[in-house]
Amino acid sequence: ESQALIDNKHVGKTFGVTNQMSAVIIIFGISTAIFSLIFTAYLYSIPPEQDTTLILKNKLLWINTLVLIFVTFYFNKIRSDLEKNITNKIKLNIIIVGGLSYLFLFLQILFWFQLMNDGYFVSKNTYFSSYYFFTGLHGIHLLGGLFFWGKVSSRIFSLPETEFVNERKNINALSVYWLFLFIVWLAFFGLMFMFNDAVIAWCKELIS
Repeated sequence: ESQALIDNKHVGKTFGVTNQMSAVIIIFGISTAIFSLIFTAYLYSIPPEQDTTLILKNKLLWINTLVLIFVTFYFNKIRSDLEKNITNKIKLNIIIVGGLSYLFLFLQILFWFQLMNDGYFVSKNTYFSSYYFFTGLHGIHLLGGLFFWGKVSSRIFSLPETEFVNERKNINALSVYWLFLFIVWLAFFGLMFMFNDAVIAWCKELIS
């Protein structure tokens, strides 16, 4: 008799959470705490003379956000297709997810070089150091996700379509992980948008 069945005989039953999802939840907790510290540090250390819309004016930021939206969409589609036993496009969508994720990292590095060429280095002030630190940490999380994406992809490509369902737990966990990275990305740049000089001035006009 399995331990789960034994535990279910008691008042406190076992949760229906897979090992993969449990690992993702633990990562969520640790990462959320770290990213929250970055958000707080950003809010309390913005230099008064800094143009807080500078980064938001760059088109690469918005292109990268769009890329991340597509990555999240395709990962969710893979998960949804597996639940419906639609397997004919799983391999293609797995490749799209990986390709878009690497494109996201490439564009982020390109954006870094653009900022540095314009003289905006990490040491410039806390506005830029917060940006570099956040995007660097976010990129490391994405690379970690790509490592496991590679492992799952290699198994998917070695299996017949009828056995793709065996990777459902891994796909579900990765899909939720990418969704988390997308939410964190939106949260940070939503914060930058809401707490910039133009928005703050507009809010003051509304209440004055």
